[in-house]
Amino acid sequence: MRPFSYARASSLADAIRLLRGGAVAIAGGTDLLGLMKDGIAEPARLVDLTGLDGLRGWRRERGVGLRIGALTPLVDLENSDQLARLFPIARQALAGAATVQLRTMGTVGGNLLQRNRCWYFRSEAFPCWLKGGTRCFAFDGDNRYHAIVGAEGCNAVAPSDLAPALIAYDATVTLRGPRGSRTIPLADLYVRPSGRERREHSIRSGEVLTEVLVPHGALQRSGAFLKAMDRKAWSFALVSVAAAARVREGKLRDVRIVVGGVAPVPWRVAEAERTLDGRPLDDAAAARAADLLFADALPLKDNAYKIPLAKELVRRALRALCG
Repeated sequence: MRPFSYARASSLADAIRLLRGGAVAIAGGTDLLGLMKDGIAEPARLVDLTGLDGLRGWRRERGVGLRIGALTPLVDLENSDQLARLFPIARQALAGAATVQLRTMGTVGGNLLQRNRCWYFRSEAFPCWLKGGTRCFAFDGDNRYHAIVGAEGCNAVAPSDLAPALIAYDATVTLRGPRGSRTIPLADLYVRPSGRERREHSIRSGEVLTEVLVPHGALQRSGAFLKAMDRKAWSFALVSVAAAARVREGKLRDVRIVVGGVAPVPWRVAEAERTLDGRPLDDAAAARAADLLFADALPLKDNAYKIPLAKELVRRALRALCG
């Protein structure tokens, strides 16, 4: 591991000041420390955010929505019965995300910004395209868990389970940095690596993710989260699906379908959502939406199984919205 210095930020302004010249923020460290041990991340300085006030916990603001601090431990969201009544999809998405120990250490911001789990990316032995090499080794290598849709330069998939659930509720994130504060849709935090964009997230150098906001109107939706894994629990998704909609008399309105584990970003196709809006939901309608979601799928040699798996999870998640 490359030598590095350590600084503990005393305030958000202090953290932004310290995050210069190759410095990297750390909170739970459940992903970053592994990347450092594997030689993938080599920060000159670690800036500890855990002492910052105001970035931990959640609250509901009347007429505004649900605010979640970026330093909130994942287990706090999962274990809150009050939050489960307000926003039940959070508990659904986090229950199988990792071991209790990792959910206790891991934070909301860290979960949303975690790097992909491709074994070629994570190994020092492979100079993969995302790390500045000339090729994606997964393209004709072992690609069982890789992308079936939306991939260009890189075939790794976005790993967060929480992200699809939050995107299905139109969540935004606030980022603070040297150039001030900006709020963007959570979906825009994710970047499809291609061309000169050899990155997974749109967060800028020196910025800190401070909070997530689920808008008030979106909290009126019903939601469902389903996940398929290659073992019983505590594994990254082969496929995950977050579905949300307003349900009235068997009809869906304001539909969102976000799929994880299938693309370099949480995957959403507006046409698939529109085809369900205002119509009675039956198996044929759910199947049509699933077909539209994966109309452009291009599976690799080892992961074609993800297409029928994802379509079935979409169908089940939509049916779960209706009870």
